[in-house]
Amino acid sequence: MLTITALTPPNSPARVQEPSRPPLRVALVQHRWNEDEDALRAELQGGIAEAARHGARVVFLPELTLSRYPAFTPGGDSPGDHAEDLLTGPTFAFAAQAAAEHGVLVHASLYERSSEENGTRYTDGLGFNTAILVAPSGELVARTRKLHIPVTAGYYEDTYFRGGPATDEAYAVHAPEQLDGTRIGMPTCWDEWFPEVARMYSLRGAEIIVYPTAIGSEPDHPDFDTQPLWQQVIVGNGIANGTFMVAPNRYGDEGLITFYGSSFISDPYGRILVQAPRDESAVLVADLDLDQRGDWLTLFPFLATRRPDTYGRLTAPVETAHPLGRS
Repeated sequence: MLTITALTPPNSPARVQEPSRPPLRVALVQHRWNEDEDALRAELQGGIAEAARHGARVVFLPELTLSRYPAFTPGGDSPGDHAEDLLTGPTFAFAAQAAAEHGVLVHASLYERSSEENGTRYTDGLGFNTAILVAPSGELVARTRKLHIPVTAGYYEDTYFRGGPATDEAYAVHAPEQLDGTRIGMPTCWDEWFPEVARMYSLRGAEIIVYPTAIGSEPDHPDFDTQPLWQQVIVGNGIANGTFMVAPNRYGDEGLITFYGSSFISDPYGRILVQAPRDESAVLVADLDLDQRGDWLTLFPFLATRRPDTYGRLTAPVETAHPLGRS
């Protein structure tokens, strides 16, 4: 498996004082789905082991980590039957075992079965698209459900996943003690296209935003390569919010869609620290100078100079009859 490292953070051009803490070493694993379950797990385990060997303290994995991407076709009557329980399913078990074996936090993603929660019973037959963070102790450190759900050709996710509920958990920022309180937000894939998501996490003090991702070709537009746009919007949202961005994607042909890999980690200045190829398994390891967030947002104080009194329309109900907006 290819390993790419960036173990010396680039300088912080807006720095005015010495960093208050050492860099945080993080990693991601880019992989492809394999019909052979043992081979799939072995590849991921190998990637996590390599990341740990390089000193990473947390390893981030792509969307629906152990699963074939399901949403090439509409889900049918009860797609949630193929989902898994959060704490007793295979994804949590895999993450917990890998975290314990290698002494790192492991971030993974799963199709979560949930038919009832907090007194609410769901009858739509769907599940949640859920990101988790698991400690070496086996503790579930964090859980975040995908909020925005795509509805486009080849990505019929609205027939599999319900959007995460609009509770205080929607934009939860987690500060695991195992990472010395580093503040992490964990949205998923389609969420990465929405500037509101990165802004909400930034307002809550997130230093790192990680988007487990499954993105590739467009079945209705086979000659249109969206990879540059995908990367630019994530990097741009990181600049606008002073956040490190971590985007672990899968790669390979799973049928109707060929996923284009290109996983990367960027910093608040918009610099790509490490990037994977489009068509190869890879481990990316980078040291993050987390004080760069404060440097950049002090020089360019985007959060402090906002005008929320003019943003009321952002919270108005969606007008489905006007998908392009109106005056």
